[in-house]
Amino acid sequence: MTERLGPGDVARAAALLRQGALVAFPTETVYGLGGDATNGQAVAGIFAAKGRPHFNPLICHYPDAEAAFADVRADDRARRLAERFWPGALTLVLPRRPDCRVDLLAGAGLDTLAVRVPAHPLAQELLRQAGVPVAAPSANRSGQVSPTTAGHVLEGLSGRIGAVLDGGPCPVGVESTVLDLTGAGPVLLRPGGVEAEAIEALLGPVGRALPITAAAQTQSLRSPGLLLSHYAPSLPVRLRAENVAPDEALLAFGPPLPGAALVWNLSETGDLREAAARLFAGLRWLDAEGAKRGCARIAAMPVPEAGLGAAINDRLARAAAPRA
Repeated sequence: MTERLGPGDVARAAALLRQGALVAFPTETVYGLGGDATNGQAVAGIFAAKGRPHFNPLICHYPDAEAAFADVRADDRARRLAERFWPGALTLVLPRRPDCRVDLLAGAGLDTLAVRVPAHPLAQELLRQAGVPVAAPSANRSGQVSPTTAGHVLEGLSGRIGAVLDGGPCPVGVESTVLDLTGAGPVLLRPGGVEAEAIEALLGPVGRALPITAAAQTQSLRSPGLLLSHYAPSLPVRLRAENVAPDEALLAFGPPLPGAALVWNLSETGDLREAAARLFAGLRWLDAEGAKRGCARIAAMPVPEAGLGAAINDRLARAAAPRA
């Protein structure tokens, strides 16, 4: 059962988040489906609850700019934007710090992270009491309309999440603006609650991202809700491996194949949620350790297409795609 909590139940909602449960909560834009961003299994649960077909990066929410900038490297542009628009409907994509607390799955395995400080008072209080960064896409099933009331959330996710914190209708009603600050010039990845003109008044000209159809061909964008490019290991990846050579690193699922130079098991028991939570860390570890040991490639065992398996296989297919 999904609990319906009121404004007086923030402590309960924060406790659920710390326990690894999923809690939908109001922001000024739309309701977000929150999970502890430092907990890989909680993040995997977000994808499972939404039925999200790809591991796109999630926006991580913080109570203030200082907390957000503890996990990402903020330049002068980011600090000026934060001073002007935070709390508010602006998401910044910035490089991860080496000691970033956020699980790799929340950032889709990239070296960047999307961060935001929401303005809604209930969201602010929830984030303060939770004490962890909260990854939160919109609180709806994938492909459906974003929710702006607790009732909307329950229509799609009742029984699939721990609770919804009811803060009434969202005042903005459209998602946050997403701005990429990882390059020389700022790039608008998604229009939203903060107008591009207001950003340009502060920073000067802002570039526009490729249209989504062009992005699908170049796989170059780095944005929640838009990203089509993900971390790719330097070692080649061989899919659907039914055997493994002595010079191969093995990405196992279930009982591992014998004979590999080294092994990372996504889930010994075949649990897809555990596998999703361990996917990006496993690819990085096999890539680094495999290179040290002279491995020729990474062999990935088959993963079922059901549930989160579809997203795992989508990510593996991208990792195995021919290099440009």
